[in-house]
Parts: sequence; C-alpha cells; structure tokens
Amino acid sequence: MEFGITFKGFVDHDRARYLIQAAEYAGFTYCWFYDSHILWRDPYPAMAMGMEWTKSMRFGPLVTNPDVRDWSVAASLFGSLAKQSGGRFDLAVGRGDSSRRVMGHKPATLKRVAEFIAKTRAMVRGEEVMYGDVPNPVQFPWAVGHDIPSWIAAYGPLALKTAGESADGVVLQIAEPGLCKWFTDQCIAAGKAAGRDMSNYRSMAAAPAYFGDKKKAIEATKWFPAMVGNHVADIVEKYGADSDKVPASLTSYIEARRGYDYSKHGQSDNPYLDFITDDIVESFCVLGEPEDHIAKIRDLEAAGVTQFNIYLDSGEEEDIIARYGREVIPAFR
Repeated sequence: MEFGITFKGFVDHDRARYLIQAAEYAGFTYCWFYDSHILWRDPYPAMAMGMEWTKSMRFGPLVTNPDVRDWSVAASLFGSLAKQSGGRFDLAVGRGDSSRRVMGHKPATLKRVAEFIAKTRAMVRGEEVMYGDVPNPVQFPWAVGHDIPSWIAAYGPLALKTAGESADGVVLQIAEPGLCKWFTDQCIAAGKAAGRDMSNYRSMAAAPAYFGDKKKAIEATKWFPAMVGNHVADIVEKYGADSDKVPASLTSYIEARRGYDYSKHGQSDNPYLDFITDDIVESFCVLGEPEDHIAKIRDLEAAGVTQFNIYLDSGEEEDIIARYGREVIPAFR
C-alpha cells in the first residue's frame, strides 16, 4: 500500500513546504495538488517547490483536464517537472468538473481525456505528435524520454472503462471498500478486454482521514461526501437512479440533494451539506483511532486499492501526518 497527501490551493507555500517534508519523513510517497485554476492557485509552482525540498516523493495534479491549456503547453509543463525532479511526476486527469463548470463550460469528453493523456505523454517522451488543428508535428528537443505514469479519475461505467483502457491507474474519490472494489474491478476488466496487461494496474482511494472523537471527525469531514455527491448526481442523471450500472449504495444518499455551489467546491462552508448523514461520512472517509484507520485501509487493500491518498482539508494536518508516520504506515511496511 502506498500513501499520499493532497493539498488545495489555499495552503500557504511555506506551510505546504513544511507539511510536504514532514510527510516524506513520515513515509508518504506521493503529494498531489488540486488543479482548478479559478477556485485555487495554480498548483505547478508548488509542485516544483516541493520537488526541490524532497528526495523521493512523487508529485502530480489531482486532477488536471484537457481543456484549460493548449496540449503542447501542458506537456511542456509536465515534461519540465519530470526532468527537473528526476522523473518524480505522475499525470492524473479528469473531465474538468470544477475547473470547467465554474467558468460556465461543459466538462471534456472521455475521448478527449484519453487522447490528452496519450498525446502529452508522447510529447514528454520526445516523440513527434500531431493533435487538434496543429498544422505541424510538435516535438520537444529537450525531452529525455520520461514516460510519466497516468491516472484517470472515474465513477461512471464509461469513465471506468476509459480508465482501464487508457491509463495506468484509476483515481477514486471515496474510501468505501465495497465501492472501491466495484470500481476497480470494472477498470481491470475493461483493460483486459482491450488486451492490456493489468497485473500492475493501480487504484487510488482519495478521501479525508481524521483521528479522535467521532462527532468532531464527522463534522470536520462532512464536506467530502457532498463533493462526491456532485459527481454521483451526474452519473444518476445519465443512467437513472435504478440503473444496474450504478450500485444503489452509491446513489441512495443523494436522493435529498438540492444542488451544489461550485464556488464552494470541496469546502466545509458549501451551503448544500444538509443531505449528508453521519453514516455516509463514516463510510466515505477514514475516521477513528489508529487501529480503525489500519483496519479500514486493510479492507481497501483487499478490495484492490494500491494507494490511500489523504485529502488534507479538514484541519489537524500536522497531527494526521505524524500519527500516520508513527502508527499507521508502519503496519503496511
């Protein structure tokens, strides 16, 4: 099991540097940043800073999308970070849920997500690439052959299929073992059907973690199921609440959902949190004492999850990193 942390663009750069170094010392091997350029600061300068202050930790966006940067600009950015860090950059891509919608645009298609990954990775490797309406092939003379690992964020059946066919791993914004298995199994099945070797396929469960009093922990992490519900609502709208393509356990909790404020995306002061129940928060997050965290992460591991990634958005960040380093991560080494 790998362990990661994720930042939003709210965190001060000095504090981020301190927490990143503490996380590497504690045994975390990944550091991710939200990439939603209107809501939060651009994450790539912070990644570059983090790379300079760490030795082995890997960095990446969680997640970027195909429609906010020209693809050669994006690939140049990814390749530059990979080169200066000695290859410590991963690419995670989604449709641009918040990044696009906050500007009034529709998210990208899954076809564009898959093509974006293929084309940008090829450019970073140094290959000649044609894309879109670019009249001449694009090739980076400074590329050194880095082959950056790729991830796709997915929930719905078509997105899971795309993740299995077109990426090295899937990003799941949820820490419910049964659902993580359901998601991951679909990715692996799709990849096998496409003729891919899926023996090293990776699955990330990304969610908040919190120690101590249950009531306090639930209140601190209640924002997360609302963010997840925003994605699930899209799936229900597409497939229907009674579809056999989406588990009832994933859709039932959004029946009372009234809306979503994208300007408060992923924040505890989002006005649309009243439909979230305590049992949903416990199901979707990792809460309790260290032994509770270990037990749930073992269940995630048994479900096919290969990385547990903590969203550091709920307070007590120093304590969470330190206690994972002392009491949780050693159980998986």
